[in-house]
Amino acid sequence: MTVLAINKKAGFDYEFLEKYEAGIVLTGQEVKSVRQGQASLAGSFVVLDRKGEAFLTNAQIPPFKFAGPLPSYDSRRSRKLLLRQKELNYLIGKLKQSGLTLIPISLYTKNSKIKLEFTLARGKKKSDKRRVIKEREVKKDIDRALKQKFRG
Repeated sequence: MTVLAINKKAGFDYEFLEKYEAGIVLTGQEVKSVRQGQASLAGSFVVLDRKGEAFLTNAQIPPFKFAGPLPSYDSRRSRKLLLRQKELNYLIGKLKQSGLTLIPISLYTKNSKIKLEFTLARGKKKSDKRRVIKEREVKKDIDRALKQKFRG
């Protein structure tokens, strides 16, 4: 499993509840661009439409460098996600609850297919983010103190 793109900020901004895996519909030149590591999931999200289909929205996949001129190519277009109907129905029910959203975490390869890992998430409040930063800093301080103690 090769990770091709990661949404690092998602873990800081959202509390992950459940993770899902989906196939993603890409054109040939988009596949080549993603495999070169050119994709970006920053600011992207997953949307369910009225027909019960899932789409990855606002993900940046630039055109493949060696594809030649591509008229009217939109690097941030919505891309369809391949999920089972049972999963889609479950997600539709969960999204009716207030405060929940679907956030992509990573793009990776699995058996030569490109997959998207996304999560059902709840947005963190500012106080939660501050607490996480403080805990991280305290942990760093403890680790430094332990290293100095064992050296000297």
